[in-house]
This record gives sequence, structure tokens and C-alpha cells, in this order.
Amino acid sequence: MKNGWEIKSLGEVCEIYQPKTISTKEMVANGKYIVYGANGVIGRYDKYNHEEPQLLITCRGATCGYVNISTPKAWITGNAMVVRPKNSSIDLKFIEYLFRGGLDLSKTITGAAQPQITRTTLAPLLISYPKSLAEQHRIVKILDEVFEGMGKAKENAEKNLQNARELFESYLQSVFANPGDGWEEKKLGTIAKVIGGFSFKSTDFKKQGRYQVLRMGNVRPGVIRPKESPVFIDDVDGNVLRKALLLPNDVIITQTGTKKKRDYGFTAIIDKENYLLNQRIAAIRFSSNFLPKFFLYFSWTNFFKDQYFANETGTVGQGNVGISAITDARVPFPPLAQQQAIVQKLDALSAETKKLEAIYKQKLADLDELKKSVLNKAFNGQLTMDD
Repeated sequence: MKNGWEIKSLGEVCEIYQPKTISTKEMVANGKYIVYGANGVIGRYDKYNHEEPQLLITCRGATCGYVNISTPKAWITGNAMVVRPKNSSIDLKFIEYLFRGGLDLSKTITGAAQPQITRTTLAPLLISYPKSLAEQHRIVKILDEVFEGMGKAKENAEKNLQNARELFESYLQSVFANPGDGWEEKKLGTIAKVIGGFSFKSTDFKKQGRYQVLRMGNVRPGVIRPKESPVFIDDVDGNVLRKALLLPNDVIITQTGTKKKRDYGFTAIIDKENYLLNQRIAAIRFSSNFLPKFFLYFSWTNFFKDQYFANETGTVGQGNVGISAITDARVPFPPLAQQQAIVQKLDALSAETKKLEAIYKQKLADLDELKKSVLNKAFNGQLTMDD
């Protein structure tokens, strides 16, 4: 054991219980007190069941083990487990940091279909902490300062990441908002062949095969994801193959999603052979005087999306856009040389944006690793202000 540290079960040093829950119907919009549920604030209520801030652990569902601290005078529902010190021998803030990085809560989770943490599984968990309250406070102070700095660094990285994306988005929109000399506007069906996907039988799908069938989950804006739940077919009838076989430079677009959410209409360019087009995805095959990449960029603008989703049909939950809406969409048609120049500029800016995104994503990953390292040192009794 580390010098001056104690090892005890969580149940020995902390009270662990689930408060009385309330339903969403009981909550009031203008309630005086905050209501905390599984993952934080879920509403307001006109009563409170806790005077002091409490450490909350999500005890049900996919986010089991999520850690939160309530505000003073709040109502905490039964979807969260309350953990609080029995006496002043251990600091609440120290326990919070312990739960954020010094404990393996996966050992306390039971149930596959409905994961949950119970008092029975949580109480025997062994925790290690300094006997000295002053040492606990010293560690908490350092962690507070470090995590405040990390929080600012993470906020800056996320802001820079967002700025990089917005810069590309702004330039993209401006390109098509200001048509150049010689630009025309044409219906998509006059410059391209629009092809509907084929209704393959799922019983014919295999884990390996000659042709991969592209489905909705394989398509994201500008990206084909061949490793996302891939399915294959070996033998395809000649008539089906002529209809469904995708060719390099075809642009595909997804046609089904959540109504009024615009979570589909994703477009990407086919970059290799032996892909088959599944139902609810359309392919657009352009004539030689129109660049597929030019349309790809246009399809990401509000000018195209507003047309596309204006034709949305379907039930309350599911939205669909048909082939005719794609065929009738109006698209800009500049001279080929202008298309090439615009694509080159957008390609260059896109590449630069992706470089910046990679840098900022790496910074965020590094901060997460640093957080783990600091917490590891803290609960191994190795944390100093120099760290």
C-alpha cells in the first residue's frame, strides 16, 4: 500500500443509495429546483430532496458509470446513485476524481440487455485514499488547476476545429451563391442519368464475395465506408448487374432517413469497381461535359439541400425522397474549364481543412491521454505540482 494511504471498500466510507424517482409528468417547467437524472439535468421541480451537492453515478442504461455532481438543493431521481462520505475522513471532491479516473466501474456493471449498477455491486469496490485530509485537499487542488487548464485547451481545440470546418463551409456556399460568366442552370436529368437502387434479398447476402452491396450505412458525406457492416453477393443475374453495378465516378445519394431531420441526402463518389447499388440509394452518372466532383460539392450546399428536402415524403418518423426529385433538381452548369478551376480550389481548401482537423483531433486525443495520466499519478500517490 502507498505510504500514508488507506484501502477500504466504498461501502465502508460512503453512503450509497438511490433516491425516490419522479416521472417527467410530475416535473414543472418553471420549477424552482433542478432535477438530476441519469446523465445530468433533466428538468425542474417545485421540491428538492437533497440540501448539499451530491456525487451521482448513472446506474442504468448504456451510460452506466457516468459521473456528475449535483447543485445544492436539487431533486435527484432514482436513475442516479448517490454516493457521499459518511464522515469527514474523505473529501467529496476527492471521491469525484476517484470515480473519474481511479476506479474501474466496469466491474460493477451487471446485465447485458439492460446494464445497471446496484448498491450491492458498488459497495464492495475497493478504493485507495490518503489518510490525511490535507493530502486529499492538496491532490484535489492540483487536479482542479490541471483540469481547468485542460478544459480551456480542449475548448480552444474544439473551437479551432469548428472554425476550420466553418471556413470551408463558408467558401463552399459562396462559390455557388455567386455564379460566374457563362453559367447556366439545368435540370439534373438533362446532364446525367439517374439510377434507382435494386431491392436485393438480404438472404442472398454473404460476408465475403465478388460484389459488395452498398447500403445506407456505407454512405456518409463525401465518404464510402466499405467496412461498415459489409455484405456481399457472388452471383448476380445479368439484367440486375446492368442495372445495379456502379461505375467509378458515379455519384450516389441516400434517399431515406428521419423526416425533417435532414440526416440523409448524403453524397459520395464511387472510386472503385464491383460495388452494387442497393435500394433507397440513387446513382447519378454524368455526361462528359459535367464533372462529378463539381456536383458533389454543389450537393453539400443549402441550394441543393433545400431543393432535395422540399420533396420529402413519408410517415411521421421516416422521410423519403424519390428519383423524380433528384432528376428534376436544378444545378449550376458552368463551362467545363470553370468547373475544373472551382473543383481544384475546393479540393485544395478541403485538403487543408482536413489537415487542420487532424491536428485538432490529435490535440483532443492528447488531452484525453494526459487526463488519464494525471489521474493515474494522482491515485498512485505520485502527483506533484511540477506534474
